Amino acid sequence: MQKIITPRLIPALLAIAFSGSAAASGFQLQNQTGSGNGTAFAGAAAAAEDAGTVFFNPAGMSYLPRGHNISLSGTVLHRVIDFSNKGSTTVSQAAFPLGTTNGGDGGGTSFLPHGYWVWGISQQLSVGLGIGPTFGNKTEYDFDFVGRNAGYFAEIAQININPSLSWKISDQVSIGGGINFAHNETQFKQGVPASTGLGFPANNFLDVKGDDWAIGYNLGAMFQVTKATRIGLTYRSELEFDLEGKQKFGTQVPGVLVNQDIDAKLKTPASASLAVSHMVNDRLELLADYTWTDWSVVDTIQLKSKQTGANLSALSYNFKDSWRVGIGANYQYTNDLKLRFGIAHDKAPVKSAADRTMTLPDTDRTWLSFGVKYKLSPKASVDVGYTHIFFAKGKTERAVDFPAGTTRQVIRGDWDNSVDIVSAQLNYSF
Repeated sequence: MQKIITPRLIPALLAIAFSGSAAASGFQLQNQTGSGNGTAFAGAAAAAEDAGTVFFNPAGMSYLPRGHNISLSGTVLHRVIDFSNKGSTTVSQAAFPLGTTNGGDGGGTSFLPHGYWVWGISQQLSVGLGIGPTFGNKTEYDFDFVGRNAGYFAEIAQININPSLSWKISDQVSIGGGINFAHNETQFKQGVPASTGLGFPANNFLDVKGDDWAIGYNLGAMFQVTKATRIGLTYRSELEFDLEGKQKFGTQVPGVLVNQDIDAKLKTPASASLAVSHMVNDRLELLADYTWTDWSVVDTIQLKSKQTGANLSALSYNFKDSWRVGIGANYQYTNDLKLRFGIAHDKAPVKSAADRTMTLPDTDRTWLSFGVKYKLSPKASVDVGYTHIFFAKGKTERAVDFPAGTTRQVIRGDWDNSVDIVSAQLNYSF
């Protein structure tokens, strides 16, 4: 029986959930609330301003009014991914042809909805629920993209359902925790680097798609160290998915390139945050945080045949842990109007140009954010926020192997990326 050959970069499908140029490093969606967008999410684990604290620190539910608190937000995220070819090479343009263009804008516009509910049952006990995407993105280049054989399309949707509770131990200490039920669905497409001169169909491509559910948890604590200063600590566990799905070729080659069922394990990393909120006076609040993310769990992702269990290919990302720092401020301009400001710096987990792929052009980034909150009534308010994210220049020198271990192409180039984010949120208590 002939051995089935699968291009080495196929398992990029499985790592899409961990890397890229979304709103936070490593393909993570930082934008979980509309209110936090105005402060670049600085100090989010200590803010406890609305029901969105379910995600950032469940202990913060103890600081919300008794009764029901609801926050509904929508975020529009627009990404620009502009690649420039800088000397990509192939061993043979006839046998292993490169694409001919820079692929157009690989970014696009997406909408991120989130919903949170908190019920303050008593002075001590609160319960809550949060629903929304935590990882997600879509990257798509034209098919004639020079780097198509390293990937030209990737899309991920990971939805998180997060029931939570908190307990107020004293006026100084609150604790909380939650369970995370997450569903991940990921799709990846790439060209097949071989031509009719070797018996392969021209313009062939591979389409891989898989999905699964996973369960994790998050924990939090808040300490009211003084009347004006609050400290928040939070931890969110990693999630492990056993993806199951299919790989399909545009045109099959019997015994070599065949459609089949696949499975693989993937993880989204754990994270921890230390945050502080300090009231300088009755109008000005300062916010700050430091967040660590365990991206080093993303190393080699192994794709397997579901029928036989045989290894098809493996992809090494060689990620490193990353960190994020943010500072921000809220200013109560009038009784009804609050102004927000924030900046943050987010480190990427990619170690080198050789580890940076076409659909995952992650680089260090800096946030600049503004926002306002307006009180509509004693029970209702709205938040509006805007963020621009500046990306450091990103370079790639990515090998394309076919079969595994035999390099046919090296994609060299750099990116000029940016992100604009607009969000709105409605808060209501009763």
